[in-house]
Amino acid sequence: MISNHHQSVMFNESIDALNIIKDGIYIDATFGRGGHSQGILDRLSDKAKLIAFDQDLSAIEYAQDKFNDPRLTLIHSPFAQMHGIIKEMGLSGKINGILMDLGVSSPQLDNSDRGFSFNNEGPLDMRMNQTSGLSAAQWLASASEEEIANVIYEFGDEKKSRHIASRIKRFQLEQPLETTLQLANIISEVIRGYTKKHPATRTFQAIRIFINQELKQLSDTLEHSKKILAADGRLSIISFHSIEDRIVKRFIQKHSRQKSLPKGLPIFDQAIEKMPFKDLGKQFASKEEIEFNKRSRSAILRVASKNQL
Repeated sequence: MISNHHQSVMFNESIDALNIIKDGIYIDATFGRGGHSQGILDRLSDKAKLIAFDQDLSAIEYAQDKFNDPRLTLIHSPFAQMHGIIKEMGLSGKINGILMDLGVSSPQLDNSDRGFSFNNEGPLDMRMNQTSGLSAAQWLASASEEEIANVIYEFGDEKKSRHIASRIKRFQLEQPLETTLQLANIISEVIRGYTKKHPATRTFQAIRIFINQELKQLSDTLEHSKKILAADGRLSIISFHSIEDRIVKRFIQKHSRQKSLPKGLPIFDQAIEKMPFKDLGKQFASKEEIEFNKRSRSAILRVASKNQL
């Protein structure tokens, strides 16, 4: 049975971070099952607008069935295309806040047909948008052993990446690699004796990130946010592993730290150059939340506001 339940991590904290203006225009870059979207809508007036993106068609279909709000505009698209779409809508520089809840949602994990879970048998797909691109099985069949090892190491930080890639290619000499449990079992043969995490965790994460180009999409969207957001507009971003968080952290630091100016300039030339963003810090889930939602253990919320330049 496929569950549509998804417990939004740091729900109140991430929405509070948007510092919502009741008549404002906001973006939920990762609609999922609409938890954050509903939370934002609850704080908006009838004059406000919320634009929600999701590249997962099932999320859009769910929203069309469950959400009936004239303030909500649904867009079936990866958030990396946000800049062009917002520009076409005539809203560049007018968005008061962007919320991004990165990673995989509970309904996606619970649906074995999507191929994200190493605990359930299903086709080895892993695409967020199943209407385009190569599935994980197709990529693993066409990629070289070296390519597979590099992806697993770079995006999963898996120390045994080369051993796993070698086993994958050896398996494919005998039969096609087509299911999640086939891949999970191959990895378990390489990594024996685990405690907290399933041995396939890092490899599945790495392949999913690569198949969906998640890090490039994140980096591109962060850069575009400088043009999308209005003055004092907020970025509220929840990430679940160090690779994503590092990208968000470095972006905010790069665009919020003042640049050093040459010494010895006249007083009137020593005005500090204003940076695009102000770093408003980070938050972790509370102990209470972690107790009832284990997924929140690794979550980090980072917040920034766009300066008036």
